Amino acid sequence: MRTRTWALIAASVAVIAIFFILREHWAHALGLSPYLMLLACPLLHLLHSHGGHCGTAQNLDVTSVENS
Repeated sequence: MRTRTWALIAASVAVIAIFFILREHWAHALGLSPYLMLLACPLLHLLHSHGGHCGTAQNLDVTSVENS
């Protein structure tokens, strides 16, 4: 329970620090936002699970194996 309390305190302090940093440097943060979005795209492609693809041929193969 103590670990959870310290994690909550650390998260609260981090949120407050980020708020004050962004408040002072909002123009710089908005200037970096297009680059952050460009960096996020490859990361999402690498880290995203590929379970949601619509592979009907693969789905048919799986169901035919399960039914036999």
